[in-house]
Amino acid sequence: MYVGIIYFIVIILANTVGAISGMGGGVIIKPVLDTLHFHSLAAISFYSSIAVLTMSIVSTLRQMKNGLKLQIPIAAFVSLGSVIGGITGNTVFESLLKLFSDEKYVQLVQIILTIVTLLFAFFYTKVGDARSFDLSQPIWYVIIGLFLGFISTLLGIGGGPINVALLMLCFGIPIKEATVYSIITIFFSQAAKIVTIAQSTGFGRFDLSILCYVIPAAIIGGFVGALISGKISSEKVTQVYQIVIILVLLLNLWNGVQLFI
Repeated sequence: MYVGIIYFIVIILANTVGAISGMGGGVIIKPVLDTLHFHSLAAISFYSSIAVLTMSIVSTLRQMKNGLKLQIPIAAFVSLGSVIGGITGNTVFESLLKLFSDEKYVQLVQIILTIVTLLFAFFYTKVGDARSFDLSQPIWYVIIGLFLGFISTLLGIGGGPINVALLMLCFGIPIKEATVYSIITIFFSQAAKIVTIAQSTGFGRFDLSILCYVIPAAIIGGFVGALISGKISSEKVTQVYQIVIILVLLLNLWNGVQLFI
């Protein structure tokens, strides 16, 4: 029971920050749960996905209630790409678990790729706010969605800071709008991942009782995060985003070192 309570607290805090910044919470949940070592890598990835999927539903509904208008073509085509990417990313993740006899090597791959995406996101929002490719063709929306869906499910982080930075870079949209598209992308990629697991390995290898803590915590975090996001400026969102990137970067470096101690 104490494991469930710890997960409950971690997920509320992570999803609150994730909903504000558009990161989705998983980029915080995944490395924290890795550090705690209560479950296998596959189980942690699954719980993280359920948490950010739940958060994305609550947060999107709340953001729409806040009155934020979306560009439907971007939302639709990015979502389409993220579904394909979510399925592909989970397939590659499961293949890596079978390829390596020790799951710590899969975790190391995840850590390295997460650090690379964190650094890209941090430096873009720090120095490259005004730079954008202003892409507008539907095929680009699909390609970016596919990439984001793939990387988020492969890394088990549900979304991550790269979503927001890449959406800003490619489509020239402001950070608060990018956070909402990011969370929509998270919803479709993680939904695709859960459906893929259901149809392939099933859920028998996971302790589903933990979801009694994960889902309520995700709902609370998503609601509180979206509520706060609607009341703060884009500058504050950027500050939260950058601070979280630095903290998560340090946590991933710590987890990487711990693998070989």
